[in-house]
Amino acid sequence: MLIRISLIVAIAAALFAGGWNIVKVREEITTLVTDRNAQRDGKIAAESEKDKAKKEQAKAEKDLAQANQELTDAKSEHDKAVATAAAQTKRADELSDKLAKTTQEREDVQAKLAQYEATGVKPEEVGKLNRALKTAQETIEAINQEKIVLERLANHYKTQLVALVGEDPTIQLRADLRGKILVVDPKWDFVVLNIGQEQGVLENGELLVSRDGRLVAKVVVRSLEKDRCIANVVPGWKLGEVIEGDEVSPAHPAS
Repeated sequence: MLIRISLIVAIAAALFAGGWNIVKVREEITTLVTDRNAQRDGKIAAESEKDKAKKEQAKAEKDLAQANQELTDAKSEHDKAVATAAAQTKRADELSDKLAKTTQEREDVQAKLAQYEATGVKPEEVGKLNRALKTAQETIEAINQEKIVLERLANHYKTQLVALVGEDPTIQLRADLRGKILVVDPKWDFVVLNIGQEQGVLENGELLVSRDGRLVAKVVVRSLEKDRCIANVVPGWKLGEVIEGDEVSPAHPAS
C-alpha cells in the first residue's frame, strides 16, 4: 500500500514537473516568437527607412544637378547679355564717332560752299578756271624742264669752253641739290652718289661731303649717269674717312 502511494506521488510529481516544463517551454517559445517578430518588424522598418533614405538622397542629388544646370544656364545667359551689351556699346561709340565726323564734314562743305558763293563765280566759270589753271601748271612744268635742260647744256658748253682756253672751270650746281654716298672705294679714292643728270648734277661739278654737319671731303664728278654719278675725292680736301651714307651738297651753288 505504501509503495502504491509512493508510486502515485511519484507519478503525480512527474506529471506536475512535466506540466510545469511545458508551461516554461511555452513561455520561452512565446518569448522567442515575440522577439523574432520584433526583430523582423524592426528589420522591415529599417529596410523601409533605408529605401526612404535612398529615395530622398536620389531626389536631393537630382535637385542639386538641376540647380547646377540652372546656375550654368543663368551664367551663360549673363555672359551673353554682357557680350551683347559690350557690342552694343562699341557700336554706339562707332556711330557716335561717325556722326561727329559726318557733322564736321558737313560743316566743312557748308563753309566751302559759303566761300564759293561769296566769290560770285558761276559753276561753269569754275570749270574753265580749273582747266586754265591746269594748262598753266603744265606749261610752267614744261618751261622748268626746258630751263633745266638749257642750264645743263650751258654749263656743259661753258666747261668745254673753259677747258679750251685753259682756265680752271668753276661749275655751279643747283643750290638745293642734295645726295648721299652709296659706295666708297678707299683704294682709288672714288665714290658713287645717288644723284645724276635727272637731279641736276653736271660733269666736273664739285660737291662737299659732310657728316653730322661737319665737312669730311670734297669730290669732283667724273662720270655721269641718269640718276647716279661717280666722283673722285679731291686731293688735299680729305679731312676724314668717307663712308657710305655721308651727305653731299654743291661746293659752288648757283645763286
